[in-house]
Amino acid sequence: MNMRSRNQYLQKLQEDYLKASKKEKSKLLDEAVKRTELARKHLIVKLSAKSRLSDKQEKRQKRKRKQYYDGEVKVALVKCWQIFDHPCGQRLKPLLETEVDRLRLFNELSCSDLVAEKLQKISFRTIDEKLIHQKEVELLNRKYHQKNHPLLYHKMPTKTTDEFKKDIPGQVQVDLVEHCGASAAGEFLNTFTNTDVFSGWCEQEAVMGRGQQRTFSGLTNCRRRSPFVWNEVHPDNDTTFINWHLYNYCLAEKIDFSRLRPFKKNDNCFVEQKNSTHVRQIVGYLRYDTPQEQQILNSLYRNELRLYKNFFQPAMKLKEKIRVKDKIHKKYDKPKTPYHRLLESEQIPKVTKQQLMRIYNNLNPAQLKRNIDKKLNLLYQTYQQKHKNKNLNINNILKVKLTKN
Repeated sequence: MNMRSRNQYLQKLQEDYLKASKKEKSKLLDEAVKRTELARKHLIVKLSAKSRLSDKQEKRQKRKRKQYYDGEVKVALVKCWQIFDHPCGQRLKPLLETEVDRLRLFNELSCSDLVAEKLQKISFRTIDEKLIHQKEVELLNRKYHQKNHPLLYHKMPTKTTDEFKKDIPGQVQVDLVEHCGASAAGEFLNTFTNTDVFSGWCEQEAVMGRGQQRTFSGLTNCRRRSPFVWNEVHPDNDTTFINWHLYNYCLAEKIDFSRLRPFKKNDNCFVEQKNSTHVRQIVGYLRYDTPQEQQILNSLYRNELRLYKNFFQPAMKLKEKIRVKDKIHKKYDKPKTPYHRLLESEQIPKVTKQQLMRIYNNLNPAQLKRNIDKKLNLLYQTYQQKHKNKNLNINNILKVKLTKN
């Protein structure tokens, strides 16, 4: 007898039990003990008038739990989430702890002291829970074999991801991202991207084509803007980087030069990740091939985007991997921005740290986000105008040919 049928039996038995005499109740209890296999004293309580089996008893109403993080907190949370470019709960939590008061000072976030206090205490799991509906409402629009030189390749050692010293700044992975659109024909812009393995600090430069000298100029510009000394350069096996020009430069500047293993992109995983989050998700997959577009991109890379990503975008670093049977469990450290990781490093001079703190204190993340959106809109308008002019030129050429015929 299962629980449901047992309760139905006891409910019918209760009607006879309450009307019966003392001897009859004893017989009914004996029969109930045999059928239900419940204790006698437990059945006496079950069959009493005050028992829940009685039809006269009113059903108890469940108390509704008061919401601690109410609608006002959710509105402020969504505002912060949008300002910091829709990070996950684990990455947003450390930003809320430090940036809520600053946003209120910049009049970017209007909320009471109580709401601000709740935002600073909220856990990352609650953040993800509160943002479920907002993520559904907002559809995030996130604007694609060469010759080898065996002698030079043999001089450059290959290096895997595990061989990097992840506690020392200055080990830089570099790569190029093509903005060729649907066709790789002709000359087009490329984004030179480099990232520090220790801190995740990223610098970018837009160069025209894939020439060695232009790529080299992009590398030197990025190196000047970096707040740390470069100790090592780690590109892929592209001849854009594997050339005597860059190799001799690294020898003269006393910079180690290593490369990844052929067909093993994971050896360059840190910069490959930045190619997605810092280039493709920002700039998109359109074709950019004019000096005007290069100027807009470089203005974006050299100013707003580098400040926004390096000072206000936390990232988690992998601490360890543990294999349990057929599964690998990964543990990550607390999310931190590249700026905070550099401040915690003992390898960075105090003068550099003071300069970084001075820059940080004068930054408004919401204003940076607005400026990034403006420049991206300007870039897209320039792209559309370029295609309009091309179509007009084609139509004029066709008209001239028709009139001649």
